[in-house]
Amino acid sequence: MKIREFLGSIVLDKNANEVGKVDDIEFNPEDGKIEKITLTLQKNLFSRDELEIDFDDVATIGAYVILNKEIPKPEEKVEATIEIEEDEEE
Repeated sequence: MKIREFLGSIVLDKNANEVGKVDDIEFNPEDGKIEKITLTLQKNLFSRDELEIDFDDVATIGAYVILNKEIPKPEEKVEATIEIEEDEEE
């Protein structure tokens, strides 16, 4: 597989949940081995996060990049509603 084919690959965690796409690759300059991959995580249409994964956490590379670990989904923002009771004048 060529590097340009690896970039943009869909990444699945060990539970086959889609977690993102390969955005960047970090090599060891001494031996040329891949050390880390950077994933772009799609949170919503306009918001993205990045996650750096050790290459040791990659189980297989093929049609998908499959990790040997679970990646938790980003927590959804929970809005809290606070009700303020006003004292009625007597």
